[in-house]
Amino acid sequence: MKDDKIVLYMHAGSGNHGCEAIVNSLCRMLPKPAILMTNRPKEDETYSLKELCSSFVQEKSIEKNVFVHTWYYLKRKLLHDPDCFMEYRYQDICGKNLHRLNISIGGDNYCYDNMLDRLISANRMFHKQGAKTVLYGCSIEPELLKRPEIMEDMKRYDAIVARESLTFAALQEAGIDKNIHLYPDSAFLLETNLAPLPEGWVPGKMLGLNISPMIVDNEKTPGITMQNYKALISHILETTDLHIALIPHVVWESNDDRKPIRQLYEAFASTGRVIELPDGSAPELKGYISRCEMFIGARTHATIAAYSSCVPTLVVGYSIKARGIAKDLFGTDEGYVLPVQALAQKEDLVNAFDWLYQNAQAQKAHLQQIMPDYCKKAKEAENLLREL
Repeated sequence: MKDDKIVLYMHAGSGNHGCEAIVNSLCRMLPKPAILMTNRPKEDETYSLKELCSSFVQEKSIEKNVFVHTWYYLKRKLLHDPDCFMEYRYQDICGKNLHRLNISIGGDNYCYDNMLDRLISANRMFHKQGAKTVLYGCSIEPELLKRPEIMEDMKRYDAIVARESLTFAALQEAGIDKNIHLYPDSAFLLETNLAPLPEGWVPGKMLGLNISPMIVDNEKTPGITMQNYKALISHILETTDLHIALIPHVVWESNDDRKPIRQLYEAFASTGRVIELPDGSAPELKGYISRCEMFIGARTHATIAAYSSCVPTLVVGYSIKARGIAKDLFGTDEGYVLPVQALAQKEDLVNAFDWLYQNAQAQKAHLQQIMPDYCKKAKEAENLLREL
């Protein structure tokens, strides 16, 4: 077994700049260099991770090779080996290539049913081979912890680090009372890269706005999310002197913020007060967000970039992570998080913005007061990582 490096796994690629932000900030905290197991190494090299990771190891795809897929399917069925798929996918970091500490960094991966088998299998495989595993910076819906296979999986980790108190409490209430810890998301420590401002940016007048296909997928009323965003932009242009910067935070072909952003930009470009920002690295995007007067975002790590820059923020969320982070920062999520599932009238987001607009200075002052200690707490996780 090799113990000269730490493995980070369950990373989907830096085209999701939230994933990039986690790896970027966590690598700076680790006591040893990190090998990054990734689905998209070219993305990771393109953005901010090239100099931070000791190497990128691409996860092998079973689906693209019919012979390999058939062989491992038969092995799984005939030899009752549930982890053989994962042993193939991760062959460069398991078996003779096994490292002592392996950190699952997917954040909210446990919120998605299509990820559960892979998460459980990887955790089980590493432990069968004698390595340690850590679930780092996680958010988990309490209902999921009622499933026996998930509870068995949670108990297998050598440590679990929840990034917000709702998940931490849910784990405790479910009976996971050993080796669980509460530390803020490492992305609160992400560096800020102040790239040149784009044409049309008006310093002191910009509201950052992020929308994602993910929240559209979670809406209860078809079309209500875009209706709310369009009503919001109209309201801001009519009742304030703010300009709007549309900021993407995920740019994958299958899940691209730029698609709904383009629709919004085309609807309001003629006003001259709405600009569309290009893609950039996580630190660059944080740099733009940090220079906004207010921010409204759907992507968790876009809102973390705003919070950590003390920018008054409203989250359009869909899961426990948004509510948990807001509760830890403000004592409540009410007024700070608008669940997309709650959108019923096209004025709902307008009403939430009005509350933000009226309370922006108070929220900014609060963030300025608490953020140093909050970030200090995130950095204290270094001690846990050294012990492991």
